[in-house]
Amino acid sequence: MKNSVITSSLLLFSSILFSQNLNWKDKASSILIPIKWVNNLSGDFSFANNWSYPEGVYKNEFGQISCDGLCPDEIEVMKDSTGRIYEDSLHSFYEFIDTTHQMHSIQCDAWCYEWAGTDFIEVFRKSENSVNCFTMTGIDTHCSLNIEIIGDTCYVVIDLKSIEQGGDVNFYCTRGYITINKKYWTEGIMKAEFSFNFEHIENPEKPIYWKGKIYAKIKIT
Repeated sequence: MKNSVITSSLLLFSSILFSQNLNWKDKASSILIPIKWVNNLSGDFSFANNWSYPEGVYKNEFGQISCDGLCPDEIEVMKDSTGRIYEDSLHSFYEFIDTTHQMHSIQCDAWCYEWAGTDFIEVFRKSENSVNCFTMTGIDTHCSLNIEIIGDTCYVVIDLKSIEQGGDVNFYCTRGYITINKKYWTEGIMKAEFSFNFEHIENPEKPIYWKGKIYAKIKIT
């Protein structure tokens, strides 16, 4: 498990670095979104009971938890030509693979370049009055929804780290809303519903948007 833990830590660190590198000094390019605080936020948040294995980890046709894609090189010799893990290698195999259940923290729909979906958002408290949120990227999703909450308002930016074109592009929010459950917030959980639209200079007729629900623990940096 040592290598898998290191891999997971590196992926998390990369995601944190991804968010911190966002050029927030240009956040004035996005409109300031007022937060609507409510005591009870209705709706279906049952997605928070769902989970996934880490990206690349899956159950193969033989009922074994296996890995494809972002996997340690050492495991390849532990599988036969059909992908079955040798029985006498199972214990060693799972020392390299992270099989933890990762609980979903966001349910969303979006259109942005190089977006194939995400089930995870990280929420970090920077100070008593400031919280940063960013969705996780992956093999097929290279854009991240970034929300900086300051008191009763927030700035929202999509940060695209393009693989197809190369380079970074920010898309700034032009309108939208976010509603947050105040009771859960004081208990260290972000339970929210949101919908945002973003400026699309390259093709104004094609809207860039991100909407959905969040249920995530607020972590301390």
